[in-house]
Amino acid sequence: MRKLAIIATLIFGLILSMGFAQDNDFNIVLVPGLTTDAFYITMNKGAQAAAEALGITVDFQGAEEFNPTLQVPVLDAVIARRPDAILIAPTDKTQLIEPLRRAHEAGIPIVTVDTFIDDGSYQDGAGDGDFPFSYIASDNVAGGRIAGRAMCDALGGEGSAYVSNVNPGISTTDQREEGFKLELAETCPGVPG
Repeated sequence: MRKLAIIATLIFGLILSMGFAQDNDFNIVLVPGLTTDAFYITMNKGAQAAAEALGITVDFQGAEEFNPTLQVPVLDAVIARRPDAILIAPTDKTQLIEPLRRAHEAGIPIVTVDTFIDDGSYQDGAGDGDFPFSYIASDNVAGGRIAGRAMCDALGGEGSAYVSNVNPGISTTDQREEGFKLELAETCPGVPG
């Protein structure tokens, strides 16, 4: 929890450094992948602690399921409120590009957290989704590699492994699958993944 609070404070510091007024009227909305998951609940607790330390407001608004069809209307409602910034865990790397572009075109800075849109490379002038200010997450490819190495060790270098991706199009799980398969191919060729 302490790490999330520190990260949230850094994120808010980055957003505030973009030239926005630092007063109690500053409002950020955190749109999680879903509101009922322990990971996102903990993320919100860290965000609230950082917001309190900075004297700003962070609203937590999202859907109860990890689904772009449910997240887009939430995002549209957030955009209509015109917050000073949006932190969002996009539920799909392509389906959330246009809704987030609407926020960007309305002058609302966007930071993606945990998941990303397009290829996750922002501010590089390439791709349809390069407009968010920043992307903050763990190294999911490395996480997949760690799992692949553990699987190889557990199987003693022989056998087979099954990789199940929750829903293709979610950046975190796509990257974890990629890392898992890369690690098996490199260190455990006797275990197809």
